[in-house]
Amino acid sequence: MLNLVLFGPPGAGKGTQSAKLIAKYGLIHLSTGDLLRAEISAGTTLGLEAKKLMDQGILVPDAVVIGMIENKLNENKEAAGFIFDGFPRTEAQAQALDNLLAGHQLAINHMIALEVSEEELTQRLLERGKTSGRPDDQNEELIRKRVQEYGEKTAPVAGYYAAQNKFSGINGIGEIEDIFSQIIAIIEG
Repeated sequence: MLNLVLFGPPGAGKGTQSAKLIAKYGLIHLSTGDLLRAEISAGTTLGLEAKKLMDQGILVPDAVVIGMIENKLNENKEAAGFIFDGFPRTEAQAQALDNLLAGHQLAINHMIALEVSEEELTQRLLERGKTSGRPDDQNEELIRKRVQEYGEKTAPVAGYYAAQNKFSGINGIGEIEDIFSQIIAIIEG
C-alpha cells in the first residue's frame, strides 16, 4: 500500500498533483480541506464551527481532523493507498497520524513537499479566488496570514519526516508535468 503526504503551503499545487497521483496509482485522496468543506456544505455542527475558524484563517482542531481521517480509512479498507493533502499540519498531527495508521497496520511511505515562494502563492490564490468562490482565496490579507501560519506551524513537520528518511522537497514552480515527473521519481526511486 502506498501512503503519501503531499505537503506545501496553500496554493502550492497539492490539489493538481494529487489528482495526477490518484489517477496513476489509484489512491484515495484525503484532503482535510475537502473533508471540512463537505461538512460545511452539509451544514453540520462541525462544519459550521470549521467555517468560522477557516474564515479567520485559523486551523481546525487536531482531534476533529484525525477523527475524519479515521472514518475515511475505515470506509476504504481495500484501497491501494492514501494521499494526505493538507495534513498533517503540525508535528503533533504527524505523530497522531502515524499512531492512527499503525493501528491499521499502515505507515506513511513518503512526504513530498512542493516548495513555492510567498509571492507566487499569493498570486496563485488570488487567481484561484476568482473562480473558486472561497472567501479565503479572495482576500490578500487572509492569504498572507494562511501562508505565515503554514510557515510557523506546518513547515516544522518536514523535520519530523526527514528524521524518518521519508521527506523530499521539490520546486513547486514550473510545468505541471515536470513537477509530476519529479514526484514519480521520488515514489518509484
